[in-house]
Amino acid sequence: MSRRRLFGSLCSMVFLVNLARVVFAPLLEPLAASFEVSVGTLGVVTAAAWFGSAVPRVPTGWLLTRVSRHRVVALAGGVLFTASLATAFAPTVGALTGGAFLMGLASGAYFIAANPLVSELYPERVGRALGVHGMASQTAAVLAPLLVAAVLFLADWQLTFLLIAAAAVVATTGLLFAVRRADLPEAGTADRDLIGAVRAQWPIVLTGIVIVGSIGFVWNGLFNYYVSYLIAKGLPQSTANLLLSVVFGAGIPAFLITGRLADRFPNVPLLLGVIGSFIASVALLTLASGLVALVAVSVLLGYVIHSLFPVIDTYLLASLPDRHRASAYTAYSATMMLPQAAGSLVVGYASENGIPGVFPEALSFDQIFLGLVGCLSVVLAGLLVFYVTGRLPAGRIPSEA
Repeated sequence: MSRRRLFGSLCSMVFLVNLARVVFAPLLEPLAASFEVSVGTLGVVTAAAWFGSAVPRVPTGWLLTRVSRHRVVALAGGVLFTASLATAFAPTVGALTGGAFLMGLASGAYFIAANPLVSELYPERVGRALGVHGMASQTAAVLAPLLVAAVLFLADWQLTFLLIAAAAVVATTGLLFAVRRADLPEAGTADRDLIGAVRAQWPIVLTGIVIVGSIGFVWNGLFNYYVSYLIAKGLPQSTANLLLSVVFGAGIPAFLITGRLADRFPNVPLLLGVIGSFIASVALLTLASGLVALVAVSVLLGYVIHSLFPVIDTYLLASLPDRHRASAYTAYSATMMLPQAAGSLVVGYASENGIPGVFPEALSFDQIFLGLVGCLSVVLAGLLVFYVTGRLPAGRIPSEA
């Protein structure tokens, strides 16, 4: 029961830290109006949140070789409180960008400490535990557009960040009380060599980086401009915001269902299937028109992309030994975040300026995402070659676990 309380507090924390990363997407239009800039210009703000999520991961991994996981999680809650207040009172786009970076900082530190802790709380059900934890994270993404709409109906955008700050205080306090009563796992106490862990586990770490770095780049660019993309396809803004919620909503069952599948089936074939499905769903999105088709593709896209996260985390965390788990996961998580963070920045720039030296004119969203589909197809082809030739790390195979 004590571990359940701790797990519940972690689920409340992950809701908030993920909300801190995704809340800027539905706020782009009102923020652009408030600061009198274009939506494309604010690509730097959404990118800052994701760069902020990447920056603390290696330092946090080093900190975890000396400090317990739950203390780092509590520290992330404190950072989120401070960053949310700073963002709420940002007077310029530059200050807003800094606030977004700090909010991302809190999320990055949280995930590095919390994901290994979750896998160690339930070592026999890693996929399921990560799936439930991911569902809580995903619920924030689903509710973000709706929460933003409700806040904007009552007040201006600043209230959004004031509410996040208040919730961060409550959630962090709840976590500290839960830790006092919990039977904490001993796994990871021997994880004291960050560089040594990376050297020992580099094949599986590199595989995770290639997969999530490439897909995350496309996904970050897509979901941050999803509302603007659908508006360009002829939908009103209210409907476009609703479909962004549909995309994130489809991810809730994906975390739970695919997390359980990751406990039962070999993870590599499952990963390759998810990658191929994501490529197909983005391609279908560029071809879709009309409300019915866009709703259907949004559901498919949301389910597929959010299936990736419980599978890749199970692949890594259930495969890595106790003495290397947090350190190797840190190297993976920090590195794969860098290309992800650039996704919205690149898409925003290309939509307004094209690609220097290649396409001098502004590109449509359809053109941008079709090009990215082609790039992802090359990545998938390479992974398939490595898998068929036996050079892709097999990771955890449930029948052998």
